[in-house]
Amino acid sequence: MSTSEPSGGRIHKERACSKSGQNIESLFQQHATGVGSAAYPQGRDEVARQLQLIAMEPQAVQNRDDLFVWPWMGVLVNVPTERKNGRHVGESGNRLKEKLSCFCPQKVIPLWNYRGHTGNAIVEFGKDWTAFNNALAFENHFESEGYGKLDWKAYKHRRPGMFGWVARADDQKYPGPIGDYLHKNGDLKTIADVENEEARKTNKLVANLASQIEVKRRHVEELECKYNETTTSLDMIMEQKDQLLRAYNEEIHKMQQLARRHSQRIIDENQKLRSELESKMQNLDLRSKQLDELVARSESDRRNLEHEKEKNGVKTKHLKMATLVQQKADENVLKLVEKHKLEKQVALDKIIKLEHQLDAKQKLELEIKQLQGKLEVMKHMPGEEDSESKKRIDELSEELQDKYDEMDAMESLYHTLLIKERKSNDELQDARKKLIDGLQTITTGRANIGIKRMGELDLKSLAIACGRKLSKEDAEVTAAILCSKWEADIKKPEWHPFRVVMVNGKKRELISEDDAKLQTLREEYGEEVYSLVTKALLEVNEYNPRDRYPVPELWNYKEGRKATLKEALQYVLKQWRAHKRKR
Repeated sequence: MSTSEPSGGRIHKERACSKSGQNIESLFQQHATGVGSAAYPQGRDEVARQLQLIAMEPQAVQNRDDLFVWPWMGVLVNVPTERKNGRHVGESGNRLKEKLSCFCPQKVIPLWNYRGHTGNAIVEFGKDWTAFNNALAFENHFESEGYGKLDWKAYKHRRPGMFGWVARADDQKYPGPIGDYLHKNGDLKTIADVENEEARKTNKLVANLASQIEVKRRHVEELECKYNETTTSLDMIMEQKDQLLRAYNEEIHKMQQLARRHSQRIIDENQKLRSELESKMQNLDLRSKQLDELVARSESDRRNLEHEKEKNGVKTKHLKMATLVQQKADENVLKLVEKHKLEKQVALDKIIKLEHQLDAKQKLELEIKQLQGKLEVMKHMPGEEDSESKKRIDELSEELQDKYDEMDAMESLYHTLLIKERKSNDELQDARKKLIDGLQTITTGRANIGIKRMGELDLKSLAIACGRKLSKEDAEVTAAILCSKWEADIKKPEWHPFRVVMVNGKKRELISEDDAKLQTLREEYGEEVYSLVTKALLEVNEYNPRDRYPVPELWNYKEGRKATLKEALQYVLKQWRAHKRKR
């Protein structure tokens, strides 16, 4: 089959495509001039996409007046079949489509009748020029292999293998399943018919696009008019707004000036009225004094004055008695303080004496051991005992017995002093407790000597520490939450974040830095908050490890340590003397 195409048909087709392209290009230029260059590329892409589907170049055919079945179809004959169960069966359409996949068929339809598979099939390619080119490639392939339409007519059924060609007018008119299917599902058209139909579609598309472009251009012009009107209206509104704002500001300024003048006038009037009132008050006071002088001269006023003097005398007497009672109470406090001071000194003297007695006891025990050693030596000396040696042994025995008696007397004295020391310690502890109770009620502010609750978190210090990272209000709230939470945790006996170490041969409990809760506290709130919590933990572990609640203690705030009883007594005496001088 020849692959050349008549020059007249190609020229006609090229002219038609060129003319359509020129019309579309002129429409694009018109649209770009009317509505701006922004819409031009988008419309051009849309038209180009439509024309690409319509104006694709077909392959050359032998005669442009040949009538083809459209949509483009191919005919397959002599498809292999076999007889099964009294009917002819063959390959399915999908299977045949896979075999012909290189020609891009849309689908393959095997033809059947009452006997089964007829051995024929229709290959559908589509409606565009790409489908037509695939159909011609399909036909050319079978012709080149010797299985074209002419070959089928020459060999009929005497040659195995499938034959194929593009469906034309004679195939549609041929009686049988092939002709029936082609007549039912296709039309007969020449290449020129298809080109003319596509040219009509192209012109129609161009006309529709031109109409749409004109509509859009008018719409854009309307939008531009509305935009200009809106812009003008907004400018007028903004100008009016500025005028109203200026007028409002001027009015406010006037009202403020009037209000200031009015306020100043009221202030001046009030000052004038106040001066007049003070003058009248002074006159009234003067008149009152004059009346008082006149009234005081009368007899009845004298009696009233006498009665008032008597009442004042009673009140003065009661005040004097109260002063004496208060003075006596102060003296009793001083005596109590002096008594505790004396008892403490006596206890110290007893302790010193007890230490001396202990030293004497140890010295006596050493002397007894030495005498026992000498006596044993004398008893075991070789030789006959003479009267001198026996006398010496008796003397040593007597001296040893005296030492034993002295030892017993010293032991009795030691126990007596030990009992007195314990009693003195109890009295001192009782005095310390009374001082703590008293100072808790009278101590105000932060003095050098005061009461510190050991194991209690300092809310103020926590707030200061939190305030380094937070605002004042947030710091106070956070400090209150932390104080409540960690005081509850400190009281829990099951939580014991301590480790035991040896210090100078003695066991000592220190904070365990591996504790998870304390590590989290340090990471979230910093070293200062961590130190305050661990300090409270150490205090409660020292002063009340069993019950784990804060206990009061005399405290020297100036030196940051536990205060001695002497320091507390000196502080109480100092406060009492200062109070006495004020009276």
